[in-house]
Amino acid sequence: MAIIQLSETLINQIAAGEVIERPASAAKELIENALDAGATRIEIATAGGGKALLRVSDNGSGMDAADLELAVRRHCTSKISETLEDIRTLGFRGEALPSIGSVARLSIASRRRDSAGGHEIAVAGGKIAHMRPAAANPGTIVEVRDLFFATPARLKFLKTEKAEAGAITEIVKRMAIAFPAVRFVLSGSDRTTLEFPATGDDHLARMAQVLGKEFRDNAIALDAVREEISLTGFAGVPTFNRGNSAHQYAFVNGRPVQDKLILSAIRGAYAETIPSGRHPVAVLSITLDPALVDVNVHPAKSDVRFRDPGLVRGLIVGAIREALARDGSRAATTGASDMLRSFRPGFQPNSQRPQTAWSAETSPSRPYQPTTGFGERPQASFDGLSMPTARAEPQFSPQPAEPEPNARYPLGAARAQIHANYIVAQTEDGLVIVDQHAAHERLVFEAMRKALHSKRLASQVLLIPEIIDIPEEDCDRLMQHAAELSELGLAIERFGPGAIAVRETPAMLGEVDAHGLIRQLADEIAEWDTASGLSAKLEYVAATMACHGSVRSGRRLRPEEMNALLREMEVTPGSGQCNHGRPTYIELKLSDIERLFGRS
Repeated sequence: MAIIQLSETLINQIAAGEVIERPASAAKELIENALDAGATRIEIATAGGGKALLRVSDNGSGMDAADLELAVRRHCTSKISETLEDIRTLGFRGEALPSIGSVARLSIASRRRDSAGGHEIAVAGGKIAHMRPAAANPGTIVEVRDLFFATPARLKFLKTEKAEAGAITEIVKRMAIAFPAVRFVLSGSDRTTLEFPATGDDHLARMAQVLGKEFRDNAIALDAVREEISLTGFAGVPTFNRGNSAHQYAFVNGRPVQDKLILSAIRGAYAETIPSGRHPVAVLSITLDPALVDVNVHPAKSDVRFRDPGLVRGLIVGAIREALARDGSRAATTGASDMLRSFRPGFQPNSQRPQTAWSAETSPSRPYQPTTGFGERPQASFDGLSMPTARAEPQFSPQPAEPEPNARYPLGAARAQIHANYIVAQTEDGLVIVDQHAAHERLVFEAMRKALHSKRLASQVLLIPEIIDIPEEDCDRLMQHAAELSELGLAIERFGPGAIAVRETPAMLGEVDAHGLIRQLADEIAEWDTASGLSAKLEYVAATMACHGSVRSGRRLRPEEMNALLREMEVTPGSGQCNHGRPTYIELKLSDIERLFGRS
């Protein structure tokens, strides 16, 4: 079969299959173009989930007639010249507009600020119409209609209009977080209007617009630098989590990305602090020399490749863990909100109340006659309990000690223990309720973790070394980390070109599947160039041991023991949640309590 040159239209349609996967992909490309043009106001309108209509209007620099002619032709761009080593714009491939024009009806009207009039060009199914003058404000309006009309097979793979509209909303949210100085408006017949006013340099205010005002109250600032790579942003406290990872946003040099290395680093940073099946909320912005990152991995530009992925991953994990150790022990404000909702009495409209005859015994206005709760018989079981004091000791000690003069205790003084599991403490401006088992479990785990990293772990020598056959390149990677693994109690040696001999395993793990462990470590090192799997496994064992060695639910504590627990929580990193990610305490402000009684 003879080789032929494909037509320009077919080439563009093939490219469109990679660049424009769905309406949200087209929206992303058009918004990026507007941002690269210096727009401070971007309006997006949709119909039919973006399939029937997608219009992006901006007040950017605009284009003249010559620029418009080239803009709809493949590989024509104003953003790069000779090299891909210094990309500082969101777009650079010159494929988006011709790809859209090859599968949809595309029209572009634009006018430069210094021009007396504008121009318009149209493309339908790859056919470019003649340029014509047009009345236009400074900036550009790009209108896409009947997306994929030229490739009907692609329409069958699209989701419902509601789902496609939701995907466009998510794109706009990511762009809005990345560019807080730009005003975004998203409207259309298939949605309610969504507006993000510009917040200037106040990134947290923009995040609150997108993620909700609760994020502002539960976010910890990040600011770290390592070898000319900087990380800024905000990470939510561990108890402020979600059911999926859709609330994790990452940006590299201002570009929204969905990179698995970054998402994996976020998961690793929150290890042992988030419950299984829950996900943290985080917004990370990485800034580095463009030469150290490749954004040309995929035409969609959502994936990137770092020259030193281990450095980037270590920076993210270290920065988040340092922030959590510094300020992550506080409970999420949503806990108090949930508690307030549970306290509020239910309201039943008159129309739904049962129509029964009035009686003095059932009337809500009858005199109060205590029969339960505070009656003498139910209260008799509390006679044997001693009244708690505000004394605080640094450790669990039966000897009471006076608190330090003028000392301030964020978790307050213990006032009671209820149901042999919960400690109620009074603070300066409210009260906290502490789950004694969850709190002490975290304290024990942190003590074990500290011991784990302070010296070489004990190991057990195998009578007969385990010989594991793995590829030669995996052997090379493992031997590069042999010293690090030895500190964790795993002693390995090279056994020929394609085998590893395991001579010692961590005693803490007991009987170990050495073959599975070595292969897992080799895979992890190959992907991330780290060997954190063994360390994480050891910490998991430590967490399990801490759970079984903690103060159990149902144990009655003396007042001095309760106060000692509170004091240790105040100085222990991550004490706001247990090893399984559940909150260890809930705080209720005095203003919240007064609101419950209608006093505010």
